[in-house]
Amino acid sequence: MTDVATPTSKSGPRPEATRTIRMRRRLTASPERVFRAFSDPEELARWLPERVDGGLAVGSRTILVWPRRRLWWEVLEATPSRRFMFRWPWDDADQLITTATVDFTPAGYGTLLDLEDGPFPVDTAEGLDAWAAGLEGWGEALAMLRAHLDFSVDLRPLV
Repeated sequence: MTDVATPTSKSGPRPEATRTIRMRRRLTASPERVFRAFSDPEELARWLPERVDGGLAVGSRTILVWPRRRLWWEVLEATPSRRFMFRWPWDDADQLITTATVDFTPAGYGTLLDLEDGPFPVDTAEGLDAWAAGLEGWGEALAMLRAHLDFSVDLRPLV
């Protein structure tokens, strides 16, 4: 398990003004099944949001619905069993929008999942808060994904 928050570039000793979230997980599910967990609205609604309003085809903007929140995903790329990429907002005014890329690589009988989301501008309070929330949120989301795929357990909070 690897959780790494890294600068998007390295120029000089001063910290960069943006950060990217990078996480890696090994799952026992096949790349095909892991890809479906992101790309099929019914599968996605089994481990992340309560409901998905719309489809997840490339070019579509879909609404993910939780009991106290709604947000959109704009699907940018969906390469079966290899990659799922989308844009999404981190604030209600759509001022901070990041691109999340999830790559699926066969690993033995399972899958190596590599997630990257960013960039987050950490030179503002809002950007820093979003980056911190993203680190926590993606860690929890990937735990819920693994519980769903590898153990058929729903870890989403009861509301």
